[in-house]
Amino acid sequence: MNEDLKVNLSGLPRDYLDAAAAENISAAVSSRVPAVKPEPELVVNPWDIVLCTSGTLISCENAIVVLIIFHNPSLRAPMFLLIGSLALADLLAGIGLIINFVFAYLLQSEATKLVTIGLIVASFSASVCSLLAITVDRYLSLYYALTYHSERTVTFTYVMLVMLWGTSICLGLLPVLGWNCLRDESTCSVVRPLTKNNAAILSVSFLFMFALMLQLYIQICKIVMRHAHQIALQHHFLATSHYVTTRKGVSTLAIILGTFAACWMPFTLYSLIADYTYPSIYTYATLLPATYNSIINPVIYAFRNQEIQKALCLICCGCIPSSLAQRARSPSDV
Repeated sequence: MNEDLKVNLSGLPRDYLDAAAAENISAAVSSRVPAVKPEPELVVNPWDIVLCTSGTLISCENAIVVLIIFHNPSLRAPMFLLIGSLALADLLAGIGLIINFVFAYLLQSEATKLVTIGLIVASFSASVCSLLAITVDRYLSLYYALTYHSERTVTFTYVMLVMLWGTSICLGLLPVLGWNCLRDESTCSVVRPLTKNNAAILSVSFLFMFALMLQLYIQICKIVMRHAHQIALQHHFLATSHYVTTRKGVSTLAIILGTFAACWMPFTLYSLIADYTYPSIYTYATLLPATYNSIINPVIYAFRNQEIQKALCLICCGCIPSSLAQRARSPSDV
């Protein structure tokens, strides 16, 4: 009797109380079970797609150049070794852009960010250094024309290759070894996780190499003009193939220098004045032209060279066109 009174003190029927208790228990159980949140949709930045597409084109172009030089034993002159170094650096840069896209959307972690940015920095640094090495080699081939084909030139070329790749690898290892802004965002540059100081060093180094390339190009022009003047004094109005190809090499250097500055100068100057607080669209807009330099390099250097053209024709159609077969080979024809 007492139990019945206790149950009916609320004035509600027993069935209603049982239903309410069941609802309370169900609510308590559901509150302990973590709610399953819907996974956010993967939003891809259109700029990243453009960079990945650029990386794919860079990789395909330069892979052809690397394979041609690697499989052709006749392409072992110093100039071709430097062209191969440039193509290999641009190939790695293109692969780095592709890997950066994949890791950014499929495998996000601090380690992948550091490895990717290290690969991109090292490869683009090697590309710029290879351009400088080619300019130095072009100057030496004109200034020391009589001794250019000696063993000393080949040794000097290998020394340049070791130095430029060693320096580029060291620059690429800096973010991996701890010189990054993952722990302190206030030190980030326009390219995370590079620090502002790291980006400044890379930018100043680029400006220094550009100034050196410009000075060498001016000296090359002076040598060519002096040679042309000597020929005119000697009444040799029919220029030899050496000077014809030398002029061609000079015009090529002019194209290279112009495209090099147009592609890299915007990003270089922007990296010096901006930091992580600036809108990312400015970084993409200046970085994208820099990648175009690696697309243009094979066209300027490799595919305009007659020896590489011959090797490419042999691979594609198994023959050499008569227009190429009749042309004399010259190291100045770059």
